[in-house]
Amino acid sequence: METMQPTSADQSAIQRPGMVNALGIMTLVNGILNILAGLGVTTVVVLSTLGIGLLCSPFTLAPAVLGVFEIMYAAKILANPPQPVKFSQTIAILEIVCIVFGLGVSLVVGILALVFYSDQTVKGYFSSINPAAPVQA
Repeated sequence: METMQPTSADQSAIQRPGMVNALGIMTLVNGILNILAGLGVTTVVVLSTLGIGLLCSPFTLAPAVLGVFEIMYAAKILANPPQPVKFSQTIAILEIVCIVFGLGVSLVVGILALVFYSDQTVKGYFSSINPAAPVQA
């Protein structure tokens, strides 16, 4: 038996809830802020220690790396027609962990992402844009 994959016409008819739009926009903005913060902190540490702080760059660049993943994830959420993408709890948790770097905006965005995903309309949207697993006979 074959399962029917949703066509692009079917997916364009799916209405994106406002919470999903807000989640995508918040993740995109937070990704940009994380990149700027990560690069800024790394630059300050390296310049203030006359280059010795370069050894700390893997730690100080962590928000910038997260920011790149956030931007890629937000692009998939905000794509038109919708692309199959699942909610990334990992990104939300890493946003919360960014409080270690003093990034309060990341903390708020991570908590809001987890709260938004607990809403039934958001869960329904993510399940409707993701193709069902193929049934094996």
